[in-house]
Amino acid sequence: MRAAFIEELGPAENIRYGEVPAPDPGPTDVLVEVEAVSVNPVDTFVRSGIFRTPVEFPFVIGRDLVGTVVTAGPGAPGFAPGDRVWCNSLGHGGRQGAAAERAVVPADRLYHLPAGLDPATAVAVLHPAATAYLGLFTHGRVRPGETVLVAGAAGNVGGALVVMAAEAGARVVATAAARDAEYVASLGAHTVLDYRDPGLPEQLRKECPDGVDVHLDTSGTNDLATAVDSLAHRGRIVLLAGARTQPVLPAGPLYMKDGSVVGFVISHATTAELAEAARTVNHLLSSGRLRPRSLERVPLAEAARVHQRLEAGELHGRRVVLVP
Repeated sequence: MRAAFIEELGPAENIRYGEVPAPDPGPTDVLVEVEAVSVNPVDTFVRSGIFRTPVEFPFVIGRDLVGTVVTAGPGAPGFAPGDRVWCNSLGHGGRQGAAAERAVVPADRLYHLPAGLDPATAVAVLHPAATAYLGLFTHGRVRPGETVLVAGAAGNVGGALVVMAAEAGARVVATAAARDAEYVASLGAHTVLDYRDPGLPEQLRKECPDGVDVHLDTSGTNDLATAVDSLAHRGRIVLLAGARTQPVLPAGPLYMKDGSVVGFVISHATTAELAEAARTVNHLLSSGRLRPRSLERVPLAEAARVHQRLEAGELHGRRVVLVP
């Protein structure tokens, strides 16, 4: 079968497009004919070796897919040929990736796709949405009525955070560029502040007089001094980006507020956590609340060029979907 793959870790130029051995599913696996694959920043981390994980060469790149079941093993109940399905955790932990004509998916990492959805539109939101769910609920423990601050709310993860927090009954205060304020408000943000405004700290204090219950910065800046200062009693700071940052933690003010800082990456989520996230993702996909802001479809053969564009900062939040 044809796939986008690498034979050694390194730059995007290492990605090849061509024939690789067809995958051989086991008894608890599902063989999926791939219809669409999204490209995520974490894909570049694994390909380059920044994010170390077991890799068997030739290694098919990519994490997320939407496709159709070809066959399901006897230990994969609930799946049958013809089912539309999705996965967002391939290409890690020894699993081959999604960027191929066919992929093997462990049954506990595969979910049914709601009827009537466009594969490219759906696959574009899977990774950001699941990341947002884990940040808000698994690690942020958000509750109705709480105040959630989403920094970088116009991005892919940021937008999903706004939608999910608002759906959960939280009051969402967001920061974004002024040009994106209307869009972020349409997702459910109560207030949208310009992150470039020098008066932002004072505006945040005015908008959140009792402090922020859950603080999430999708930009990866991780300014913990400002974050801790903004926290409410028992507020939670969730770190989900900025792998190279080394901010200073104001420990005294943090513990005096009974506050906490927790970090996570979706790659370390358990299958149970991913399945829980999938239920909410499917609900919001079905209702139309989760959609990519900007979508570009390209042939799978262009995977190397897409990785180059992503690493060069050329996409600016645009979601690129590879189509076999």
